Amino acid sequence: MKETLKYLAGIAGPSGYGSKSTAEQVTQDYCWSSSVPSHRLTAIITGATSGIGAETARVLAKRGVRIVMPARDLAKASKVKEGIQRENPKAEVIIMEIDLSSLTSVNRFCSQFLALRLPLNILINNGGIYSKGLEYSEDKIEMTFATNYLGHHFLTEKLLEKMVETAAQTGIRGRIINVSSVIHSWVKRESFCFNQLLNPKNYNGTKAYAQSKLANILHVKELAKQLKARNARVTINAVHPGIVKTGIIRAHKGFITDSVFFIASKLLKSTSQGASTTCYVALSPELEGVTGKYFADCNENECSNLANDESEAYKLWKQTRFLIHRRLCQPTA
Repeated sequence: MKETLKYLAGIAGPSGYGSKSTAEQVTQDYCWSSSVPSHRLTAIITGATSGIGAETARVLAKRGVRIVMPARDLAKASKVKEGIQRENPKAEVIIMEIDLSSLTSVNRFCSQFLALRLPLNILINNGGIYSKGLEYSEDKIEMTFATNYLGHHFLTEKLLEKMVETAAQTGIRGRIINVSSVIHSWVKRESFCFNQLLNPKNYNGTKAYAQSKLANILHVKELAKQLKARNARVTINAVHPGIVKTGIIRAHKGFITDSVFFIASKLLKSTSQGASTTCYVALSPELEGVTGKYFADCNENECSNLANDESEAYKLWKQTRFLIHRRLCQPTA
């Protein structure tokens, strides 16, 4: 009850920000284009064609960050780019094609990005879908898991060495952010089975979404551990943006959902409030070197016991890596 009242009131936490803080407010002191002109930050933001992702791209571009937008819908991406550049004509926004549900498409995007020889300071794994019915990707993997988790895991793997290299060359620590959700805590240990994630027998859209968001946090926990072990100057953290009425939420259509939103409207965040935690974790100097954590309302928060399970995180990472490399016929180490 205390936490709910704190959320409703927008009371700031230790960071100085809270549930009512906007993305612009939490980044107002950070302008990298002027402070580090020779090392302009470059950020890749998935899912930036609408909602929280588009707002994240707009605000980071306003702070002088070069934005790379991987998108499936290039027309929507172009509209977001036009909006960003209308507000800030000097903003640099690069649009590239990707389908996160396709390992081949992710692989192709990474090759094309690396060919640009740009630095890579920030990777924001924000894109996500909610699928009401059971669908499969071209790799024959359940669509929500393929898009929200598997595609991002592979994207991160393919771009990680570029981030490590950029951090070593510039002295600016790289940051990876996985956008998760508080509903990761709904997942029970006994139902979190890798083979069932790939090909569920009894599909439930909300359960599949929650499982993909749990996987995003477990990815953070394991990769943070690996990066620390090799003394790499790259951090990785997970964020819960809050409940925002975005396209994903609107996928839950019907009278009950609309009624719930009417009753709970005071609990919903604006798009800019929803993007605030991602932007804070991406740019705040207060988080220099902080890794393997889970943030909500711009403050470090607790995730579920299952999300904190190191053995579960390692098992998922190992199973995921084996699956990806087997599907792409690449040898594993």
